[in-house]
Amino acid sequence: MQKGAVWLTRGKSTQRLRRASKKLLIGQTLHLYYDAHVLAQTDFSAYLIADENDYSVWYKPSGMLSQGSKFGDHSAIYRWAETHLLPQRNAFLVHRLDRATSGLILIAHSKKAATALSNLFKERDIEKYYTALVHGIPLLPKNPAQTIEAPLDGKKAITRILSIAPASEMAATKNADRTLDIKKISQLDIQLLTGRKHQIRQHLSGIGHPIVGDRLYGKGQEDNVDLCLKAYKIIFISPFDQQKKHYELNDLSFLSE
Repeated sequence: MQKGAVWLTRGKSTQRLRRASKKLLIGQTLHLYYDAHVLAQTDFSAYLIADENDYSVWYKPSGMLSQGSKFGDHSAIYRWAETHLLPQRNAFLVHRLDRATSGLILIAHSKKAATALSNLFKERDIEKYYTALVHGIPLLPKNPAQTIEAPLDGKKAITRILSIAPASEMAATKNADRTLDIKKISQLDIQLLTGRKHQIRQHLSGIGHPIVGDRLYGKGQEDNVDLCLKAYKIIFISPFDQQKKHYELNDLSFLSE
């Protein structure tokens, strides 16, 4: 129950059942899902960046899920927020980061707040910035910003590379046991203008510069490192107080997590 693998159907509504003291009534259906691998998943430690009452901003480490499944949600970021934030509140996911991606993520604390924040993402009113280590040295045109507009799954997808710099030795070797040649790695500052699945990973791989540690679209098995992609900055006008919000990670190094 505490790991989110028990569900209760009451009429047309099916929800997770957390409390063993819940009284069951005739006609209700209890669902028990069992997956040893999911239940054995390690709890990751997320870090609170800001508590804004209607929502909170967290740092999600690499390996932590954004969303759970019917087999459990104890290792998902929204469940972590639900059980660790004080005062305790409900938590609703409004956007996602890949499991292997680390960085900033917003969690809403009411259905009304979730709708308001989801609309910001839907209307592209949230500025999202990432930093990544990639193989090779992408060549920029005279315009310092390079935009990749290759459609993904038949849908519009836009990724903008804002800057390219040589990878620092610290960034390239902290979790790589010094197996990477930093002369062949670049550090990119990226703005994500749409939110397709694995968009940055697919776009960078598509131009011949996959992200270091990407086992799906690159050569992560050879790199021997975690995915070097971090969501480091979010900027938007809050729908709750109409103030400009700017959340940013100061430490952009790729440390083992």
